[in-house]
Amino acid sequence: MYGWIWRHLPGNAWVKALLSLMLAVTVVYVLFQYVFPWAEPLLPFNDVTVDNQ
Repeated sequence: MYGWIWRHLPGNAWVKALLSLMLAVTVVYVLFQYVFPWAEPLLPFNDVTVDNQ
């Protein structure tokens, strides 16, 4: 997958590296702003049971 992305980006190695970094930052931004908030209520991380000992 990464090879396919690298081959399809325009420019020389430096331009491809910069575009790859921008692409990665964009993906992380979209995940934190849209995907994770949408999925958070669906995850069972708040269903915690602690026994009294």
